[in-house]
Amino acid sequence: MNAPFTTLIDVAQLQALIASGQPLLVFDCSFDLTSPAAGEQQFEQAHIPGAVYAHLDRDLSDKTAAADAASGGRHPLPSRETFAAWLRSVGLSADMQVVVVDRQGANYCGRLWWMLKWCGHEAVAVLDGGLQAWQAAGGSVASGPDKTSRPTGDFTLSPARARLVSAQQLFEQLGHPDQVVLDARATPRFRGEVEPLDPVAGHIPGALNRPFGLNLTQDGHFKSAAELRQEFDTLLAGRDPASVVHHCGSGVSAIPNVLGMEIAGLGRAALFAGSWSEWCNTPGLPMAQG
Repeated sequence: MNAPFTTLIDVAQLQALIASGQPLLVFDCSFDLTSPAAGEQQFEQAHIPGAVYAHLDRDLSDKTAAADAASGGRHPLPSRETFAAWLRSVGLSADMQVVVVDRQGANYCGRLWWMLKWCGHEAVAVLDGGLQAWQAAGGSVASGPDKTSRPTGDFTLSPARARLVSAQQLFEQLGHPDQVVLDARATPRFRGEVEPLDPVAGHIPGALNRPFGLNLTQDGHFKSAAELRQEFDTLLAGRDPASVVHHCGSGVSAIPNVLGMEIAGLGRAALFAGSWSEWCNTPGLPMAQG
C-alpha cells in the first residue's frame, strides 16, 4: 500500500485510490443532532458507492449506560473493545485505508476519524469538502440502504494514537500553565448566553473559544495549513500546542479543531470527550460565564 492518508484526502485522490484497487473502506457519518434519523435518510438518498453508514448515536456512541463506556456526556464513547468489534463486523481490516465523509463540514465524520486513531488505526482521512465536493466533481453516487456484502474484518486494537482526557484529569490540571482548554462551541454558548442542549450554560473556567466552523472556508473545505497555523498561533499566544485539550458540547464538534491543529503542523492534541455535557453534570466542578 502507498503511504496512507492520515488527515485529509481530496476527491481526486479518493477517486485514484478507488481506481487503484487498494484495500479501502469508506464511511458516511452524515447526521443531524436535532433529527437523529435524518443522516441515515441522507445516506439512502445518495452516498459514495460501497460506503458504510456510521450512525453517531448507534455506532459511534454508547448510549446504553454500559459500565465500560470510555467517557461520559451526551455521546459517551464506547469502550475501545466494543468499538473494535463493530469495526470488524462492518468489514474493517488492518491493511485498509479508511476515508470518512459527511455533509456537515466534518462535524460528524471527524468523530470516526478520531476514534479510529484512538483505536490505533492511523490510515484514516477526512474527505475534504464532504459529499458536496464529491458530487460537485462528478463523483458517482448510489442510493438506498447499504446492502454490500463484506467479509468480517480482522481489525485488532493497537496502542492508541489519540489521547483521551477524563473530567477528573482535566479538573486536576485546571489553571495549570501546562494545560490549555479549547472549547469548539459557538461563542454565545461558550459565554453562557444560550444553552439549547445542556442543563447549565457557561464554560470551563479559563477555556479559550474557537468555534469549529472557523477551520473551514466558505465552500466547506479546510483552510490551508498556513492559514490554520496563523489562526491557532494567534489564539494560543505562545502557549504550548502540546498542552491543548479540546472539547465542545459532547465531544463531537471538537474534532475539526483537533484536525485543524494537526493540518497546521501543531501535532495531535488531546480530547476531553465528555465535554461540557459531562462537566456541567458533574457535582463540584467549577463553571464560568462571560
